[in-house]
Amino acid sequence: MPLKSPIKVIRLVTCFTQSRINLSNKAKDMNNRPRTARVLASLLASMTIGAVVLLALDRRPLPAGAFSLASYSRLNSVEDIIQAQAPLMAGRWSNVEVYYSRTAGGNMGQLASLAGLSNSKDVNFHFVIYNGRGAGDGQIETTQRWLRQLSCLPTGSMLTNTGTIRICVVGESKSAPATDSQLKRTGALVEQLARTFKIAPVNIYYPANWEM
Repeated sequence: MPLKSPIKVIRLVTCFTQSRINLSNKAKDMNNRPRTARVLASLLASMTIGAVVLLALDRRPLPAGAFSLASYSRLNSVEDIIQAQAPLMAGRWSNVEVYYSRTAGGNMGQLASLAGLSNSKDVNFHFVIYNGRGAGDGQIETTQRWLRQLSCLPTGSMLTNTGTIRICVVGESKSAPATDSQLKRTGALVEQLARTFKIAPVNIYYPANWEM
């Protein structure tokens, strides 16, 4: 039997080797398919669990003190809030006093009742900033004293200057400190008042341990 030429032998060896490689690759591909399926199934399960957790968190109400950008953006601007029925006279106000209501919550009527007043129009401050317990967190309400540009009545715990703007922040320095929204809104209100009436920073007073 005549021997095959070296070229034909090389071709046969090459074809045989390529066939073995193709079979090996197919076997690996078959082996990898179950592993790929397991990885995809695990990924799908993780995504499903994550979606359920996010949905549960989305339905959970925000705790008091938590800052909500959506709620904050719906609040009235401080430029509109400081408008009054009486004209805003330059030099009318020279000080700003920020103080706590010393209550865990409350609205205008409740604060008036706690002060022994029968009418919320008689409260002894110009603005009140709520903490979400009785009214919206960060909501600022204007009193009749501010609308009519009247001074607050002097008490032993306040500045006696008739040119003092009083801002009541609902809360208490230790047990119910100001929320993030209250801090932001108080800062914005004070800044607007200081700009409007040219009030110097040294004439702006905050409670002890107030976070600027």
